[in-house]
Amino acid sequence: MSRSLTHVSSPAAEAHWIPLSDLMTGLMMMFLLIAVVYMVQIEAESRKMKEVAVLYDELRTKLYEDLSREFAADLDRWGAQISKENLTVRFKEPEVLFALGSSELKPRFKEILDDFFPRYVRILTSDKYRDSITELRIEGHTSSVWTSIVDPQQSYFLNMALSQERTRSTLQYVMSIPSLKGDIKWLEQFATANGLSFSKLVRTPDGREDRAASQRVEFRVVTDAERRIARILEAATR
Repeated sequence: MSRSLTHVSSPAAEAHWIPLSDLMTGLMMMFLLIAVVYMVQIEAESRKMKEVAVLYDELRTKLYEDLSREFAADLDRWGAQISKENLTVRFKEPEVLFALGSSELKPRFKEILDDFFPRYVRILTSDKYRDSITELRIEGHTSSVWTSIVDPQQSYFLNMALSQERTRSTLQYVMSIPSLKGDIKWLEQFATANGLSFSKLVRTPDGREDRAASQRVEFRVVTDAERRIARILEAATR
C-alpha cells in the first residue's frame, strides 16, 4: 500500500517567508527610487550643460563679431588675426614683436598696442561683456629653437623664461598707456601674463613645426560660461 508524501508548510515557515518577500519588495523599491533620482539628476545636469553651452556659443559669437567689426581694417597691417573658436587675438609676425632672444618690445609693436589695446579693453569692459569676463590672458609663445642649445628640455625652460618675460613686459606696457588710467583696477583684477614656451607650437599642414608662426603673442578672453561648464563637469565626476 503506497502513501503519497505531501509537504505541509508549517505556520512558522509561512511566518518566515512573508517578511522576506516584503524585504525583497522593499529593496526593489529602494533601488528603483535611487535609479529615478539618479536619472533626474543626470537630466538636470544635462539641461544645465545645454543652457551653458548655448550661453557660451552666443557670447562667443557676439564677442567675435564685435572684435572683428572693430579691427577689420587693422588686422592685416598689424599682422594679426582673430580666432572665433577661442576668442584669441594673435599677433603672428615675430620680427615686429621682439628682437631675437629679447623681451623688450619693438617700437612697431608698441605702436600697434597703443592702437589696439584701448579699443580692445573698451569692448571687454562694455555693459554687454563686463560681467562675463573672468580673465584676460596675455600669452607668449616661442618656437622650440634656442641658439647653441642642443638639449630639448634645457631649450624648453629657457624659452619658458623668455616667453614669461615677454608677456610681463607686454602687460606692463599696455597698463602704462595713458588712455587706460581709468581701467587699471579692472586690468589688475583680470589681466594675466602667461609664458607658455613652445608647449603650443603652430604646425604646417604636414605636421612640421612652423617656427616663425610659433613665435607669437596672443590676447585671449576667458568667460564665465567656461568656468560654469568646468564646475558642472567637476560636479559630474564626483
